[in-house]
Amino acid sequence: MTTTPKRDGPTRHIFITGGVVSSLGKGIAAASLGRLLITMGYRVRIQKLDPYLNVDPGTMNPFQHGEVYVTDDGAETDLDLGHYERFLGVPCTRNSTVTSGKIYQSVIQKERAGKYNGGTVQVVPHVTDEIKSHIRSLAGPDVDVVISEVGGTVGDIEGLPFMEAVRQMRHEVGRDYVLFIHLVYIPFIKAAGEIKTKPAQHSVQKLREIGIVPDFLMCRAEKPLSKGVKEKLALFCNVDQDKVIDLPDVPTTIYEVPQVLERQDVHTLVCKRLGLAVRECDMKAWDLMVQHIRRPKDTVTIAMVGKYIDHQDAYKSVTESVDHAAYSHLLKANIVRIESESLEKDPDWQEKLRGVDGILVPGGFGKRGFEGKLRAIRYARETGLPYLGLCLGMQAASIEFARNVLGWADANSTEMNEKTAYPIIVVMESQKDVVAAGNLGGTMRLGSYPCTLTKKTSRTGKLYGGADVVMERHRHRYEFNNAHRAAFEAAGMQFTGVYIPDPAKPEASLVEIIELKGHPFFIATQAHPEFKSSPVEPHPLFRGFLGAAYKHHTKTGSDTEVGLTAVGNEG
Repeated sequence: MTTTPKRDGPTRHIFITGGVVSSLGKGIAAASLGRLLITMGYRVRIQKLDPYLNVDPGTMNPFQHGEVYVTDDGAETDLDLGHYERFLGVPCTRNSTVTSGKIYQSVIQKERAGKYNGGTVQVVPHVTDEIKSHIRSLAGPDVDVVISEVGGTVGDIEGLPFMEAVRQMRHEVGRDYVLFIHLVYIPFIKAAGEIKTKPAQHSVQKLREIGIVPDFLMCRAEKPLSKGVKEKLALFCNVDQDKVIDLPDVPTTIYEVPQVLERQDVHTLVCKRLGLAVRECDMKAWDLMVQHIRRPKDTVTIAMVGKYIDHQDAYKSVTESVDHAAYSHLLKANIVRIESESLEKDPDWQEKLRGVDGILVPGGFGKRGFEGKLRAIRYARETGLPYLGLCLGMQAASIEFARNVLGWADANSTEMNEKTAYPIIVVMESQKDVVAAGNLGGTMRLGSYPCTLTKKTSRTGKLYGGADVVMERHRHRYEFNNAHRAAFEAAGMQFTGVYIPDPAKPEASLVEIIELKGHPFFIATQAHPEFKSSPVEPHPLFRGFLGAAYKHHTKTGSDTEVGLTAVGNEG
């Protein structure tokens, strides 16, 4: 039996802050460092500290915030948690996401309950204590390192309580057990032909004014930094030169970032600074995965039809999952983003779909662009083009089938048309009171639920390896109307996955996965499988979809899949 080596001292804490500008990639840097530590055998947990006042991003517009990532325990979170899980292979929880809204909500609830014994409630110490409590919630005897990414940039007024809280952590946990990494932008001024370090210097100066002295400086730039630039940064930012870390743009994929850090021995430097034993960092399997990404044998084209296409991060986990599946077949995925509204307005809309090897409709809400999604799905069904539907993509596939196969022209979802004569998709029984009350935040069917696979001989059953039950994550209020299941099955639609809340009442089960009999690949799920995919373990539905797309692409391909060597997910 393998035993975990005993840890000396308390759980170590690594805090990653950012300066100069946002969107530098603190989440990728944090996840990459976590990957290296896990590869060394350390038990790592990771979290995002977000200064915005929303309790969570669940009610935020995807155009502003990007996708909402969902954890197993039903937390609606920032998309960075998706990066954390994909890199580390360790599930995040609701404790992995901390917002100002969540902190202030908790403080106010305690104040209303008299928990502060009538004292004046202040940012310091009450708000900062609450933040520290959430940081410490991830620590414990079974965790070696907690990595906390502080959202925003140093100097943001809304981020000051978080900066003060993490400053205090060094004193409370112990200076030897807390490490600060500051990520900065090093711009290249083309007109002058020079790299400029002054923005980074000012950022570190601002951080030091708050009372935080960075141990490491991670430098984002278009190109690698020269030795002279590193020496200058070390001197003026008061950081050891070997701890000025280069983070240039990677040429192919974000999964190269752990390799960039490893080549600079960051994992060794971090362990020495935190008093952790320096162990072997075996990146062979990760390196093999990156090699497959760099050298694809062919390209497949996937049309992703959605309503938030113009925002790069709105479907981040979906596009990553498509890429993961492509890697497993030694392929490159060319994802063509198609605004679903454009399929409604363009008389030549079919031309947008010609030449693609598969169509994917991701999740979403609302009427806008819905009819365009139905057109894309019908095109896939009638032409034999591989189709994968996710959440709303499953609901839309059901409605399209009802309209154009069963002949129910008025078929719809009650979300789109409350008066439809054929309500194929209806609000869940458990959600009716919630919808009536208008309480939207954090009230959907969220998190991981079991899906019973009903037909092991179906394509779905084979993709899941003949499992009886699988766990998938969800985020929805509407479900397939069981009153129409018999008609669908008689016309060739299979219900290959269901959620059975009460075995005594199978008629009350929820449809989880549908599959069209006789089609090369037509599968849609009410779940969000994109939240359980990683570059070393692609989700089976995505992997099957990309395999079918490649078969369509070659016309002579097979379902044989090329496997990757799995990377261990210890921790």
